Amino acid sequence: MKDVIKKEVVFNHSIDKVWSAISRAEEISTWFIKADFKAEKGYNYTFTASEEKGCLTITGEVKQSNPYVLIYTWIVENTNVETTVKWDLESTKSGTKLFLEHSGISNYEGDTAIAMFESFNGGWDGCINQLTDYLKETVNAG
Repeated sequence: MKDVIKKEVVFNHSIDKVWSAISRAEEISTWFIKADFKAEKGYNYTFTASEEKGCLTITGEVKQSNPYVLIYTWIVENTNVETTVKWDLESTKSGTKLFLEHSGISNYEGDTAIAMFESFNGGWDGCINQLTDYLKETVNAG
């Protein structure tokens, strides 16, 4: 079973604008999910989905927040399974390359791990699409 989801996308936006979009609660709440979040090591965050999004509440702890690298644990409501999400940004000539990695999915048992992998994989595709739209429409940076 696959254990790690990896996504990579290039934005025509500055690294600081992309970093702000993925690390500030106000911005995360606009394009992704309602967030009580601070990009500070040790911060215990909560992402709370609206019912129409069909997603459960996510909690976790920020493990690392350096310039352009953000790592946090990811615990889905009604489970005690901890996985890890890592965002890594890199400046390019035309903007920013974003690497997203969600690992530890095999921590779920049996068929649940397969179902969660499929759910997370599709969810992250949607998340990146929403981030892309947010950067294009709200930030108006390219």
